[in-house]
Amino acid sequence: MQRIFKLKGKVQNYAWGGNDFIPNLLGLKSDGQSYAEYWLGAHVNAPAFVETMNGSIALDKFLADNPKQFLGNEIYNMYGRLPYLFKVLDVHDMLSIQVHPSKNEAEKGFKKENELKIPLKAPNRNYKDDNHKPEIMVALNDFWLLHGFLPKDSLIKVLEARSELNPLIDVFNKGSYRSLYEYVMRLPEAESNAILGPLISRIMPQFKQGKIDKMSPDFWAAKAAIKDLESGNFDKGIYSIYFFNILNVNQGVGVFQDAGIPHAYLEGQTMELMANSDNVLRGGLTPKHIDIPELLKHIVFEETHPKILKGELINHGMETVYKSIAPDFELSHIVLKEKEVLSSKSKTAEVFILMEGIARVTENEHVLELKKGDSFIALADAEFTISAESGTNIYKATTPY
Repeated sequence: MQRIFKLKGKVQNYAWGGNDFIPNLLGLKSDGQSYAEYWLGAHVNAPAFVETMNGSIALDKFLADNPKQFLGNEIYNMYGRLPYLFKVLDVHDMLSIQVHPSKNEAEKGFKKENELKIPLKAPNRNYKDDNHKPEIMVALNDFWLLHGFLPKDSLIKVLEARSELNPLIDVFNKGSYRSLYEYVMRLPEAESNAILGPLISRIMPQFKQGKIDKMSPDFWAAKAAIKDLESGNFDKGIYSIYFFNILNVNQGVGVFQDAGIPHAYLEGQTMELMANSDNVLRGGLTPKHIDIPELLKHIVFEETHPKILKGELINHGMETVYKSIAPDFELSHIVLKEKEVLSSKSKTAEVFILMEGIARVTENEHVLELKKGDSFIALADAEFTISAESGTNIYKATTPY
């Protein structure tokens, strides 16, 4: 039985995406739309399609035909479905300040909103499914993000350096991270604007003149505030820019984000692998639904010391694997020189995307010819080789054993 198939993902045209990166990857004509994400998974909201001899079949339906055989007994018994969602992201504008729920909280939230009969695609829906959403990203180039709360001393220094934020020092010192965050997120709009308005007015001229370094929260605060200048009503997500770690990671470097860690992607292109979920609780920097009480229930209110992942070399140095505590998924990066061959046997369903080069995937008499932007899935117990016709750059998603 054939166990390797070409896969065609689903483009998501969210407003924060860029215009060219994903079209260039996929060989599409850039038409001015925002191309934010390319999904390669079996999530019911946007499943990829498997190219079979009988036509294209949605991946969730394809796997459901014979889930034990396609996923392998162990993964099927643990999850009952493909446990991960694989994505390519092009972040042109900042994403929302967000946090993801734990598995237990996702199940409770999903059940509650179903009981309230909130339509699954309603704009005010918080829980799109019953799953948690830990995630790992590996940068495709110079990438910027916010990740968790600053250590206490660093946070106080940030607040001390800006007179407009000085009053928040007492709030933090007398309370905690929770006290500080709840205070600003619950401020009446007029009081919040009285803090943020003077701050933005002071830093905006320097930002427009290109005089603020990207490692400064002032850079991202000014960038976020541009849309609010005319109204004078400033997004409360700007506070998070001053409270959170600003990370700049280079190509090939990863960051893992577990449930409860507040974060936001700021700029750049990245691979992202997560549990098979679309649950996002937002706290600003977005026109999408914001539910502050629900957000506050799920944030881990403690300082975060980011764990930067460089990956571990395996397969004679041809593959770099990025390990995390998430049991649902594992991301790896395969680099093959011209004429190099990688032999592999999949223990469960694995998804691959070719980011650069030309490759041939062979499983007995079945051969897939791949070019830049092409993807394929290898089902459980597939034995196959990947041969580089030219230098190749491949990312793989799987579930660890």
